[in-house]
Amino acid sequence: MIPRYSRPEMTRIWDPENKFKLWLEIETLACEKMAQMGTILASVPKALREKGKFDIARIDEIERDVKHDVIAFLTNLAEHVGDDAKYVHQGLTSSDILDTTLALQLKQAADLLLQGLEKVLAALKKRALEYKTTPCIGRSHAIHAEPTTFGLKLATHYAAFKRAHERLKTAQKDIATCALSGAVGTFATIHPDVEKYVADKLGLAVEPVSTQIIPRDRHAYFFATLGVIASSVENIATEIRHLQRSEVREAEEFFSEKQKGSSAMPHKRNPVLSENLTGLARIVRGAVTPALENVTLWHERDISHSSVERMIAPDATVTLDFALHRLAGLIENLVVYPDAMQRNLEKLGGLHHSQAVLLLLTQKGVSREDAYKYVQRNAMAVWDSNAEKSFLTLLEADADVKKAVTPKELQGLFASTHYLNHIDTIFKRVF
Repeated sequence: MIPRYSRPEMTRIWDPENKFKLWLEIETLACEKMAQMGTILASVPKALREKGKFDIARIDEIERDVKHDVIAFLTNLAEHVGDDAKYVHQGLTSSDILDTTLALQLKQAADLLLQGLEKVLAALKKRALEYKTTPCIGRSHAIHAEPTTFGLKLATHYAAFKRAHERLKTAQKDIATCALSGAVGTFATIHPDVEKYVADKLGLAVEPVSTQIIPRDRHAYFFATLGVIASSVENIATEIRHLQRSEVREAEEFFSEKQKGSSAMPHKRNPVLSENLTGLARIVRGAVTPALENVTLWHERDISHSSVERMIAPDATVTLDFALHRLAGLIENLVVYPDAMQRNLEKLGGLHHSQAVLLLLTQKGVSREDAYKYVQRNAMAVWDSNAEKSFLTLLEADADVKKAVTPKELQGLFASTHYLNHIDTIFKRVF
């Protein structure tokens, strides 16, 4: 995490202050239920509510000696609470506190990520509707294919982020589990009702079987979901980067009045936000493989996953949170050039009508093989002439084509906007 690519709302979730507050709350709730059950004194949760506090510097000082973060925390807590502290953490293990806290932090992080996705969705929907019927060339293999609309391009990305939102909600629910089951997860030293009480109070589900730790397939699923979202971010960022190329220039990132594009070339307006998003997506996806590898642990538990999660959990969530908000702003302010889209659409002398001509010929009784041959030889002539020749003119002069269709039929085909016929249907499906 570095400030340049962080939002304070997300970094606060991973601050030691928030972590220790959650530790204290979990310990306090567990004591509340134990006091209700009569296994510890009623004064214990009361003391924790009234006197329970911690000092981060003091915890760090203690940990340097004991080499154990939870013990350091409990020692510092006892310095504030007094004699009642001997009943705190009864029957619990460090993993009970650490894993339940991580579940809460990831749940909190998911709340912010869902908000970021909602901002992206709102921006995409607004711009997609704005350019719903704005024609532009569709490209396959980066080569001109057939016409589409810029709104439909954006609608495609909207649908992807809608799926991302649904996946993240599922992943958030899956990760939000509580484990307070004691050593190796048998509840030998703590009653399952304590776990249930704490889980209910924290808005978590009870982990059915925790083996002392929450199973790491949950975490793998969560981080894999973040990785997929990051790939969707990169997908639209790459589209914008291509559209901003000087040779294309159908859309570009907003360039503010005092902005500079290059230290050497004053004319430069570079797609820096899109390129930045491409890089940030790589960081988020970098968390996926370690999370998958964390699923395999020795027996009931080990801590090979711990160091990994201390790094990937804050880094992946903070980075994706920043990326989503940057992407939303990029889309909101994206500069679109419909005239350039139209110029590019016409750039290859009408070749984007090739399939329509092919279909017309087959409907007139020409075999598909012959029709393809007639259309392709004229299309290649246009291609080889660098579009100096008109596709329509060549077709009208082709003897085989003239036998099947009239010039009027061809001209009507080239004037058609049939590729817009079902845009409304697609938009209804998406929105």
